[in-house]
Amino acid sequence: QVQLVESGGGLVQPGGSLRLSCAASGSIFSIYTMGWYRQAPGKQRELVAAISSGGSTNYAESVKGRFTISRDNAKNTVYLQMNSLKPEDTAVYYCNAKHTMNDYWGQGTQVTVSS
Repeated sequence: QVQLVESGGGLVQPGGSLRLSCAASGSIFSIYTMGWYRQAPGKQRELVAAISSGGSTNYAESVKGRFTISRDNAKNTVYLQMNSLKPEDTAVYYCNAKHTMNDYWGQGTQVTVSS
């Protein structure tokens, strides 16, 4: 079992930055592929960024060049640095941990980009 707790969401103006954190507990964090997903009202949940146990990353086209995912295995934490935020980035952001058939989710954190 893995427990995931997100933090760092909030209200930010267009062009601003936020850093989301996801703290994991309960298992061997380093073996998991960690991801950030988001879900806007009326839309399906979508992958924003992911980082493998080996450190390989992939990003949604809409956030490439603006968002950076990273992990600190010593702190059991994954981060999402979000720069140049746009109103269309407004969503609930969820942390995810995957390994073989195991798939865990956090409770989500709201990010609102508005002037």
